[in-house]
Amino acid sequence: MKRQQMVNGIVKETAEKSSMASSSNGGARSSRGLPGPGASQEASLSLTQKFIQITLVVTAYWTVSISMVFINKYLLSSPDLKLDAPLFVTFYQCSVTVLLCLLLSVLSRVAPSLVSFPILRFDYKITREVLPLSVVFVGMITFNNLCLKNVGVAFYTVGRSLTTVFNVILSYTILKQTTSIKAIVCCTIIISGFILGVDQEGNSGVLSYMGVIYGILASLCVSLNAIFTKKVLPSVDNNLWKLMFYNNVNAVVLFLPLLLINGEVIVIRDFDKLYTFHFWMMMSVSGVFGFMIGFITGLQIKVTSPLTHNISGTAKACAQTIMAVMYFREYKTSLWWLSNALVLGGSGGYTHVRRTEMQRQHDENVKARAAEDAKPLRSPNSVV
Repeated sequence: MKRQQMVNGIVKETAEKSSMASSSNGGARSSRGLPGPGASQEASLSLTQKFIQITLVVTAYWTVSISMVFINKYLLSSPDLKLDAPLFVTFYQCSVTVLLCLLLSVLSRVAPSLVSFPILRFDYKITREVLPLSVVFVGMITFNNLCLKNVGVAFYTVGRSLTTVFNVILSYTILKQTTSIKAIVCCTIIISGFILGVDQEGNSGVLSYMGVIYGILASLCVSLNAIFTKKVLPSVDNNLWKLMFYNNVNAVVLFLPLLLINGEVIVIRDFDKLYTFHFWMMMSVSGVFGFMIGFITGLQIKVTSPLTHNISGTAKACAQTIMAVMYFREYKTSLWWLSNALVLGGSGGYTHVRRTEMQRQHDENVKARAAEDAKPLRSPNSVV
């Protein structure tokens, strides 16, 4: 039901955008200035095509994102595999991303009409400039996987729910940006949901305090990752594909000493399923999905909007939680469900508040520029 409401909201937004575009361009009109006979059919066809495109993209985003969480959970803490090497799993996923970037770069040279991807030429200078981001990126994906390893998929959303709160804190401490009372209220709701979720998970006897700590650290790194990404993007000509490539190249190198320090090289060497097809197939699928999620996320923002993407992500998290409870046959109390509602509601509310504030600021800037342009120009010889 919620998914259908989300799709309807996306379609409504798209229809409004189409209507605005038609108004600004004058629409399809006949020589008398009235709509042409085929205008309504063309508009209907265009809207239908956009509806299908948006539905397919949103479905792909949900499928890839949810599948990746469940696959990672299987690799990290499945009783079938019994593999205690979370850093190796993350290292392999980064390696797959690097290989896919190189493959697409080669294909774009061979068949530019079929594949559109930037030509990648390794540059040590760019590698150094991206390194601070890569350190945060390694922390982010490592703590994400460690959190998922130690908590259930159902609690995963709540465990990593403080990203918005850290966004507000870091925006104030690092960027010196203040936050409105409404946004702070939304953050308070998120924190309340997080505390209630931890309490209820503890009451059920399945709470991992290390998992909670990893979730908090993952949330912090996600916020830092966004800040460092903005700073580093100019180094790669504001190209996200290049940034993904250099970021993952650095991550692969950074993971090597971590694998040795954590003793995972020995763990992998003694792993009894190391030479099985099933293990490497699941590892490779998780790596491909890790690469795809970046592409699908950008595509969803492109065909809808950043606000709709956040709404889609919130609805996806809700669906993911319900699916996890059903799949693992877990029993959750009403207060546990309330904690999820608070986290998701607070996150959605914060997105709406920030979007409204940014729109209002944009409108004020437009009015100020219009008022400035409307002022009469004074002659240099005019007397005051």
